[in-house]
Amino acid sequence: MNAAAPPGPRTLVAGVGNLFLGDDGFGVEAARLLSGQELPPGVEVADIGIRGVHLAYQLLDGYDTLVLLDATARGGKPGTLYVIDATEPGSRPPPKSVPLDGHRMSPDAVLALLDTLCAGTGAAPPRRTLVVGCEPAAVEEGIGLSPAVAAALPEAVRMVVGLLRDPASGPVHRTGQASV
Repeated sequence: MNAAAPPGPRTLVAGVGNLFLGDDGFGVEAARLLSGQELPPGVEVADIGIRGVHLAYQLLDGYDTLVLLDATARGGKPGTLYVIDATEPGSRPPPKSVPLDGHRMSPDAVLALLDTLCAGTGAAPPRRTLVVGCEPAAVEEGIGLSPAVAAALPEAVRMVVGLLRDPASGPVHRTGQASV
């Protein structure tokens, strides 16, 4: 646990994804932009990248809220932003056909691992887990975000800052197309 952490609820904003797979790097880029913002006390921003197991273990340090930033394919137009409530413990089973691989863990698998770790250690998972996702255009090998996803970054940062400043605002399951 961070000795300099302020008392009270702690929030982790975690950017996940692979910068070498185009729009899959959305979460990492959004975390980079958020780290330059003035955020409420108790909020930490982390570039997790593809280190899903690291994220699960970091969450054992005791966070009230987790905000995951990730590319999220839900069938919308590229650049569409989503806020998804993923709070329900036990509702996130890891994919059965994929072996546990620390470099290829989806956020669902990380959260399911966290549930398992908490059950084994007596730690508590975050009370609230939100995913701020962006509909990708392409997640093939290549560095750099597509124009639609890059254009959505400023709105994604505004959304996260708004959620952090007004936690009662609650999740919005789908927002409209970000400004392009």
